[in-house]
Amino acid sequence: MVAIRFTLNGSARTVEAAPDTPLLWVLRDSLRLIGTKFGCGEGVCGACTVLRDGLAVRSCQVPVSAAAGSRITTIEGLAAEYAFLQRAWLEEDVAQCGYCQPAMLLAAAALLKATPHPTDADIDAAVAAVASIGRHL
Repeated sequence: MVAIRFTLNGSARTVEAAPDTPLLWVLRDSLRLIGTKFGCGEGVCGACTVLRDGLAVRSCQVPVSAAAGSRITTIEGLAAEYAFLQRAWLEEDVAQCGYCQPAMLLAAAALLKATPHPTDADIDAAVAAVASIGRHL
């Protein structure tokens, strides 16, 4: 076990964990942030998507040691910068079962950060992997 420091949803955090523990399990089990979901465990489905320094990553594939010094954003912290995105999701009645919604919102936030005026093709590409969650569960 080692102490790993990173910024989580805008707050400095230190966790004690084995360096190779997937970030997903640190978020869910140690920090009790359950908005990040377990899907396939192989980085394919996207259910575990979080933002690491603004980029969408699969937290099941990121060892917590790689998060050291990073800014991690989960669905629980998304509203600080992207409340407009969550409102749009509700206004457009996007939600379905809800299992993949945190990952979809985070993928959309990463897209908007990188491409403020995305095309339909940009949007399709950004959420394609997350949209396939049901095929991998």
